[in-house]
Amino acid sequence: MKHLTALTLTFAFGAAPALAQPKLIATIAMIGEPAAQIAASCAEVETMMGPGIDPHLYQASAGDVRTLADANAILYAGYNLEGQLGEVFAKLGAKKPVLAVSELAATPDQLIREEGAEYADPHLWMDAALWSGIAKPIADSLAELDPDCAEASDRGQTYAEELFALDDWIRRSIETIPAEQRVMVTAHDAFAYYGRAYGIDVVGIQGISTESEASIADIRATVDLVIDRNVPAIFVESTINPRTVEAVIEAAEARGHALSLGEELYSDAMGEAGTAEGTYIGMLHSNTVSVVQALGGTVQPLPTALHDWAERWGLALDG
Repeated sequence: MKHLTALTLTFAFGAAPALAQPKLIATIAMIGEPAAQIAASCAEVETMMGPGIDPHLYQASAGDVRTLADANAILYAGYNLEGQLGEVFAKLGAKKPVLAVSELAATPDQLIREEGAEYADPHLWMDAALWSGIAKPIADSLAELDPDCAEASDRGQTYAEELFALDDWIRRSIETIPAEQRVMVTAHDAFAYYGRAYGIDVVGIQGISTESEASIADIRATVDLVIDRNVPAIFVESTINPRTVEAVIEAAEARGHALSLGEELYSDAMGEAGTAEGTYIGMLHSNTVSVVQALGGTVQPLPTALHDWAERWGLALDG
């Protein structure tokens, strides 16, 4: 298992200076990469869980705990996403800033919570506008750690504006999918915020957490839905074993319904560092392109606010 993968800051801002800097540890890249953008060269940002790592099941190593202890601040999602690390965060919170950024980004009425569930759905990053709410807490924490990070506030505001532009682009692209086919079937229920924000029905074969296996009944119910709605594609996620998705495809084919496998989606982890998909914006951009193309829609041109990001990664501005 990979532990503590450093997020590279040089891709946008050049090498960090040799002077001692505040060190922030983020649990997931959906927090760490935006934090690196907001910090620029004023702080070192590292993320614990790299590509392909499932935060629901992650168990910290002794080395991870030492690194957390040495950090100046810790940024984590909350809402039990990193459930196995809860006790570690509670102990360290008495000694340093330990921020549950998801819990600071949204108000209670903005959360999705299954009936009877102890915690809200933690996958808030699937709604770009909602996730823009992490920018200010991150910028504020940087400014408190080091006066040299005062300009992080302006960078945080710029980043939030990019996420609002991304939010609008996703919505316009999803709206081009024929209404009856606007169904996104995935391995587990990580996309509820995406579905609510962008007007697409989301069906997870298993629940919010990946700790339990999908049952035969879950698979049968999913097959019934894709046949009833004439859904053309189903999606596998980068952190989830594809066997349940493959079972749905086979069962649908046995009933005479051709169901293709769409491009891999990013849910609980982003792509490799140094790639477009290794950025938060790129994660949602890639997911949206995959979903729209697989379900019969048309990817829309990127807004002006995202042109610099797209050009940095050599991506077409027309979508």
